[in-house]
Amino acid sequence: MKVTYLGHASLGIEANGKHIIVDPFISANELAKHINIDSLKADYILLTHAHQDHVLDVEAIAEKTEAIIVCNAEMSYYYGNKGFNVVGMNTGGKAEFDEIMIKSTIAFHSSSFSDGTYGGNPNGYILEANGKRIYIAGDTSLTYEMKLIPETIGQLDLAIFPVGDHFTMGFEDACLASDFVQCNRVLGYHFDTFPPIKIDHEKAKAFFKSKGKELILLEIGNSLAI
Repeated sequence: MKVTYLGHASLGIEANGKHIIVDPFISANELAKHINIDSLKADYILLTHAHQDHVLDVEAIAEKTEAIIVCNAEMSYYYGNKGFNVVGMNTGGKAEFDEIMIKSTIAFHSSSFSDGTYGGNPNGYILEANGKRIYIAGDTSLTYEMKLIPETIGQLDLAIFPVGDHFTMGFEDACLASDFVQCNRVLGYHFDTFPPIKIDHEKAKAFFKSKGKELILLEIGNSLAI
């Protein structure tokens, strides 16, 4: 698998020759001005919750690519009623797409569309393909439920956690979360986009290093091979 950081909480994931875009908030992100959403490939769009900073570019990308939107049940109704191809899931369930296993996990946050429509429960996801397994936590606080992931699913190759604090857990809690999921390699996201979530990169990485862990903070547009 290859993970590309598209800014904020947006990711591009390549697995089994397929392209998955996670939580596309790109066109309004000043830090991601060099990313052209019209050039993005997408077979699937995976959504953690309905907040605007996670779904802004969903419809534009889905219209251009005819990607299948994978999300929780309530969000699937929202996009399905607009004529998009959708697959609705719910917490704890799993589904397979082109030999890519996706399992929906608990996230503690809130979820509503910008027009006030209820967005259902927020989620994280486990993605598994070709013997590699990653955990995308979504917007969440630190939660003990994370301990169930290695117990019920197995060893992770990468954990992707929000580290910006204020709206989600910060890097200190993300470091403890890496203990819970038993994965010392962490990709940080949901940071720097807005003033309340700007972080000191070196301080965050040093904190992880002091605990014997690695925090990766990619430049927008850069990728990580799993």
